[in-house]
Amino acid sequence: MHDQKKKQLQHLSEQARQGQLSRRDFLGYAAALGVSLPLSGGLFAASPAVQTPIKGGTLRAGMQGGESTDSLDPASWTSQVQHSFGQSWGETLTNLSPEGELIPRLAESVSATPDARTWTFNLRRGVLFHHGEEMTSADVVATLQRHSDENSQSGALGIMRGIQSIEAKGRYQVEVVATEPNADLPFLMSDYHLIIQPNGGRDQPAAGIGTGPYRVTEFNPGVRQRAERFEDYWNLEEFGHADEIEILVINDPSARVAALQSRQVDMINRVEPRIMGMLNRLNHVVPRSVSGRAHYVFVMHTDTAPFDNNDLRMALKLAIDREDMVNRILRGYGTVGNDMPINAAYPLFSDDIPQRSFDPDRARYHYARSGHSGPIVLRTSDTAFPGAVDAAQLFRESAAQAGIDLRVQREPSDGYWSEVWNKQPFCASYWSGRPTQDQMYSTAYISDADWNDTNFQRADFDQLARQARGELDQERRQALYRQMGLMVRDEGGLILPMFNDYLEATSDRVGGWKPHPMGEMCSGYALSQCWLTA
Repeated sequence: MHDQKKKQLQHLSEQARQGQLSRRDFLGYAAALGVSLPLSGGLFAASPAVQTPIKGGTLRAGMQGGESTDSLDPASWTSQVQHSFGQSWGETLTNLSPEGELIPRLAESVSATPDARTWTFNLRRGVLFHHGEEMTSADVVATLQRHSDENSQSGALGIMRGIQSIEAKGRYQVEVVATEPNADLPFLMSDYHLIIQPNGGRDQPAAGIGTGPYRVTEFNPGVRQRAERFEDYWNLEEFGHADEIEILVINDPSARVAALQSRQVDMINRVEPRIMGMLNRLNHVVPRSVSGRAHYVFVMHTDTAPFDNNDLRMALKLAIDREDMVNRILRGYGTVGNDMPINAAYPLFSDDIPQRSFDPDRARYHYARSGHSGPIVLRTSDTAFPGAVDAAQLFRESAAQAGIDLRVQREPSDGYWSEVWNKQPFCASYWSGRPTQDQMYSTAYISDADWNDTNFQRADFDQLARQARGELDQERRQALYRQMGLMVRDEGGLILPMFNDYLEATSDRVGGWKPHPMGEMCSGYALSQCWLTA
């Protein structure tokens, strides 16, 4: 077994022994690592009984990822603070379980025609918006249509372009017709941008009015966000346990840990791997980690010189030492990447694609073929991902061995996502992954995706995406995704050195924490589903 996988499996085993992972979660994560093993009954013998939620108190999170440019408009969300706060006051039609299963949310049930083109969503009745009006099919239709508008600049526009029509069929039913067969369409409706808003948010997109368990009471972007329990919420048994929730934006990693240690906050995201061991020794702190589909990346605009030359792109991909980066930046809390956004956590992953490795001689060859000379600027920031600045420096050192002059330019954290990412031609970034391969590729790699942060444009890639979307035979679908992965890996602008674990921590008085491989802070639901035990 690979040393990194062994370390990760040992870490998951320890979580299981401490009762932080269920048997099902442990088996799922082991499978994602490509590990098959029998489990003794004693591994989970010490797991605590299911806890009963406790109502009351104020649940606080200290989080990295907030900026002064943040908005309550779901279409604009790009960072984890917006995501977590949004999941507390808004809801989508569907959700995903930690195991990747589709869960009804505002839609009670979903059905489709045999060709997987026409999907019918039956809505819950009696669900109220925070201003007191009932949610109906008109609000759902307006929401989906707004995010389908080419002028919306919505982060969900890429996945909505495959929809031909959206129509209300009565007060509590919505019919969505895809342009082509799409077996994943119900999963796409779980995208966190698609929060259902009154009249779709057309009137006041940033009003912060939704159907979620919390009602917004304060929004100070880049500083603080607060909400109080919505007493007319339809599912207070499962969500909305604290009287109030609060997010304090703490972009400095040391300050976040200090806030948790002093009990100023109850949970924090983005714990640096180098201090996870130290947190294990603190009596009132519980480290949390989960592996999944998240990845740390360096992205190049393939239509901007010098990155419009594939030899130069290949030189940079070969000039990064992935193993070293996983060991030194992630401290083993992750696995090496292969310059494609898909790993074994996806059911249709092809494990026969050769793993790219550090090769300074081949990198030097491709660099010479590119004809480029002079420095290459890589922009980064502490907010790009934990350890991003150090990772960029490691990249600079390994690239130098191939004769490539990589210059690291550190950018301010505030404004990084609005002024650097998707604007500058070479920068550090991160992705949390998506529920399906189609959604990942449709969000960031098809030619007209608004979040195509490598400006990768290939008509044949787009055609493969359309074919895979409507292919119901899983073997043929996997083969199509394999072709797409190779295109991104060998010709795209993505440098993906590592898939990261989500590293977070809570105080020992937080109950209801459920690790979720789809995203940080229990995929954004930590503040909604957790409670204070004391």
